[in-house]
Amino acid sequence: MRAPITPIPPRESQYGIDPSLVKTRVSELPGMTSVLLKELFPDLPEVIYPGEQGIAAVRKAAEEALRKVDMSMIKPEHTVNVLASHHGFTLLGGEPYAELLKAVKDIIEERTGCKNIRLRAGVGLRFRETEEYIERYGLDKHYNGKAIGVAPIDEGIPIETEIGTLYGIKKIYDADWIVHTHHSDVREVHFHRQVDKAVKPFGMSYARIETRSTYHQNLGPRAANFIARAIFDSPFVQSKFAFAAFLTIAPNGVVGVDVDNDLYALNDRVTFTGCQYYGKIMTLFGEIDECIAVLDFPCPVPYVFSAGVIYANFAGANTDLYDLEKPLPAYTWYTEAFYGKQGRPLLKDIPPVNPAIKMCVHNYAWTGYPSAFFSEHIPTVVVGQEQAELFNRDPQNLSYMKYAVVAESTEAAMEFAYKVTGTRKVIIFDGAMGGINVSEPLAELLLKKAPEVSRRVDEELLPKWLRQRGVDLSVLKKVAG
Repeated sequence: MRAPITPIPPRESQYGIDPSLVKTRVSELPGMTSVLLKELFPDLPEVIYPGEQGIAAVRKAAEEALRKVDMSMIKPEHTVNVLASHHGFTLLGGEPYAELLKAVKDIIEERTGCKNIRLRAGVGLRFRETEEYIERYGLDKHYNGKAIGVAPIDEGIPIETEIGTLYGIKKIYDADWIVHTHHSDVREVHFHRQVDKAVKPFGMSYARIETRSTYHQNLGPRAANFIARAIFDSPFVQSKFAFAAFLTIAPNGVVGVDVDNDLYALNDRVTFTGCQYYGKIMTLFGEIDECIAVLDFPCPVPYVFSAGVIYANFAGANTDLYDLEKPLPAYTWYTEAFYGKQGRPLLKDIPPVNPAIKMCVHNYAWTGYPSAFFSEHIPTVVVGQEQAELFNRDPQNLSYMKYAVVAESTEAAMEFAYKVTGTRKVIIFDGAMGGINVSEPLAELLLKKAPEVSRRVDEELLPKWLRQRGVDLSVLKKVAG
């Protein structure tokens, strides 16, 4: 067994504890190892990041792709808003997405002569988060002071669509042209179900709270996908849309940069890679029979990463998140208010939270997203009184600690989890790049199960998933090309 991969380091943020309080990472404890994702699935693509060239490889790929797309609509006297979403800054340390945003600005200026290029970075429920990222990655300086974070409570703008009036954020659309700069990682596949994932920010990061809440409160994820499509297809947005630039992501890293004037063509490619590459990891996670899940990443509870998959998806790994004929997982149903006051599903066919998760050790994770569902349904140990108090002060997590206990140290939390659960299988959501940090017994299980999972996805599941979404297998040739 190899040494664990270095996890993503703690970050200074108003949403997390002081990084100096994170004394121990779980991957540092005895019995931990790592498995490279290419060991599990040799057919995963080769990546440009992480790699020997570092972030320069992302810059090169971005420049090459951006020089091929049509920018003729942008004139020197015009204004351009480069649109970003906060989740991109949590991918692989954040630098790849920040580098793409810098390259977009530079190449637009180089090719069109346009100088008035602004960055508009949207958020979800942590309204000041992108302001931290803009400063951390030097985007404020790179955009000559024209980089701002926008929140769903900012001034809105009505957008007339085929299904009625919806509301975007005014600062998103206050330019002659917009450039949609995003990424292909699957993220909340329990929400969008890999349907129109590339279009989703138009109904989320770029939308007023009344409209983006259709995902969380009104229509539910299957229907809310139409909201983003309706906004993007509106005459108003289409009159401003120049092109889209995406980081193409696989569970093991950045594959390249995909730029297109046709967002739906790009969306087909995003759908294919999301189902093919991430589908294998998620299906493999569904083979885990029992484990202790560890949160050890600078993100809110649902969004911590392991093998490119977020914890919220692992909580639903007992069901096929890609099969549109299957019920939604428990966590998604909860956010759509399908759980009653007693913590039980209102409908009998709602699947439970993944029963393989015997306990959660919350070593390091942020506030800023309603997460009490997880501590209520999964026995949870939070490391450190400071972290417990942080959650007690968060308006979105006032009852998180009601269902959790506190341990004085990481070591004490893990020993408690071992004794109570009786399992030594541990999966660590710490953002390890290129692999997954786990305990030795779980590594053995994953290596054993991976070949059959790979065969089943390739021969049975992937064709079904793509057929359900109307994506032809010939898309593979476009991606490879």
